[in-house]
Amino acid sequence: MTAKKAPKWNRILLKLSGQALAGGDPFGINGDTVGLIARDIVATRDAFDVDIAVVVGGGNIWRGMTGEGAGMDRATADYMGMLATCINALALQEMLERLNVPTRVQSAIEMAEVAEPYIRRRALRHLDKGRVVIFGAGTGNPFFTTDTAAALRAIEIDADVLLKGTHGGIDGIYNADPRTDDSAVMYDSVTPMDVISQGLNAMDATAITLCMENELPMVMFDLMTSGNLGRILDGESVGTLVQA
Repeated sequence: MTAKKAPKWNRILLKLSGQALAGGDPFGINGDTVGLIARDIVATRDAFDVDIAVVVGGGNIWRGMTGEGAGMDRATADYMGMLATCINALALQEMLERLNVPTRVQSAIEMAEVAEPYIRRRALRHLDKGRVVIFGAGTGNPFFTTDTAAALRAIEIDADVLLKGTHGGIDGIYNADPRTDDSAVMYDSVTPMDVISQGLNAMDATAITLCMENELPMVMFDLMTSGNLGRILDGESVGTLVQA
């Protein structure tokens, strides 16, 4: 058996947007896209001695802000979004286990028939045993984004880095939207304060502040380019590093 390589970071938290799981579809779960993401996780796990946890969004199914815009109570709309993240978590779990990777879904909202409750010590135990842990239902509280949930869970499980995978052609943090501005320039690295003060499109302010206060680096990269996860762990410059 080939020895696994030592990664740049030993424990990672991968943040996936729900919309990424839709692939090119306007909504829902695209099986081919979920398979691509799962295979990249498996290839990274096979090549490196690394612990992998994942936080998934739910925007491909439901967004709390959409419900609020339609006149729905914001808290109720956010709880609906949390349920959507659990659907995505189960879809990713199913794909990973088809590839023979032991996986556990932990939900911040109790739903014992389909997922474990989120318990920090249990999550750490799963990671120590080499299982991929997928966190669903955000923080379990309305008014917080899954970006904030990703930062919080990364800190709780003692992750060395938060990797935020993007989609739709965005491969890092730019000074403008590269999809509409041909002169937009991508940063190789920025500080958390740069993100906040310049209003850069990376993560919400609560998530960035959590990372900054806990000295947790974050990398924003193109999730849909196969092999990028491995390149990051191999020490290559991929995407944009956010670090004080």
